[in-house]
Amino acid sequence: MDTYIALGSNLGNSEAEINRARDFLQTLACSPVKCSSLWYSEPMDCPPGSPMFVNAVIGLKLSAELSPVRLLDLLQDYEIRAGRPHDHGHNLPRIIDLDIIYCRNIQIQSPRLTLPHPRAEERLFVMAPLAEIAPDLKLTPSSETVGQIAARLSATQKCRRLP
Repeated sequence: MDTYIALGSNLGNSEAEINRARDFLQTLACSPVKCSSLWYSEPMDCPPGSPMFVNAVIGLKLSAELSPVRLLDLLQDYEIRAGRPHDHGHNLPRIIDLDIIYCRNIQIQSPRLTLPHPRAEERLFVMAPLAEIAPDLKLTPSSETVGQIAARLSATQKCRRLP
């Protein structure tokens, strides 16, 4: 796996939305995707009364011709087709949210895309599912492993794996 995408949903049938997004991501991959379990998490920085999120992380191998920016375009197109408004604000309830966490050890900082994801290491709902499928991954050469970050975050944040 060379790319990891975080998936989240807290509107509609969230588990079904995550599964549909997984199927879409499989169409972009060069080989079978690796999917974490589904995880429940409290909404973070969302309006009061927002529903719980269902989260997962998918690992996939992408064609070298598919750039991270083109991948972002494809993910955003999918979100819109799935029912997420194009002008959807940040931290609002959503049908589906797809975020590129890591892509081929590429580092990008632009107005549209920052890689690795700039807040991934602060969020247990990303790190716990990612640690399930890639515990030894380092998002940057100087960072802790994903497994170490998840263990550290679990002391202060809550999320739980669905049975």
